[in-house]
Amino acid sequence: MQILPYKKEHHEFRKRLREFCKKEVIPNIPMWEQQKLVPKEVWQHMGRSGFLCPTVDKRYGGLGGDFLYSVILAEEIAYTNHSGLFASLHSDVVVPYIVSYGSEEIKQKYLPGCVKGDIITAVAMTEPDAGSDLSSIKTIAQDQGDYFVLNGSKTFISNGINCDLVVVAARDPDIEDPYKAMSLYLVEDGTEGFNKGNKLDKMGMHSQDTAELFFVNCKIPKKNILGQKTMVFLC
Repeated sequence: MQILPYKKEHHEFRKRLREFCKKEVIPNIPMWEQQKLVPKEVWQHMGRSGFLCPTVDKRYGGLGGDFLYSVILAEEIAYTNHSGLFASLHSDVVVPYIVSYGSEEIKQKYLPGCVKGDIITAVAMTEPDAGSDLSSIKTIAQDQGDYFVLNGSKTFISNGINCDLVVVAARDPDIEDPYKAMSLYLVEDGTEGFNKGNKLDKMGMHSQDTAELFFVNCKIPKKNILGQKTMVFLC
């Protein structure tokens, strides 16, 4: 009995993805676990095969599919018994921030690369002294005219080594109420003042690259804010 309303297109997507995992993922898992990293080329191959960000609109290169495609993606990756290729984080957690809150300019700039696998994303919220309590984060974003300047650190960031683009939660130091001070910012890899720490050793999930991220006078354009300023706790 089929509980979810899968259509022919969904079954075809699953078949192609399962074959991709059989050929491109499963045979390489031992090597990736030893190297403690999934090569970026795998992400690119996966994206060019149409398996990343399947719900992104066609005008940005996506399939324009419904959430059942994301369900299939999560299921088939789970069937590989491997968590290093954290495609669901990229496709169904981070990229939706851009889809939902990014300006049209931001969407056109980043979404095609996210779909193709040229841009791997991460979300940076957890800090050494702030985990589930987001209101306690210390990372700040100061308004400096045409730019925001970020200072702070993040830890346990999944896709932290491979990431090309990070959604960063930071607070306005001039606003005392932490629930009214938080905003989200997009930071590109290579931005001056943004540095990645070493891969963190874990008891499992070795090839899922988890890292610390550091922001020291990291200057980003004003347009790289997601949504309205200080809207995080209103989402």
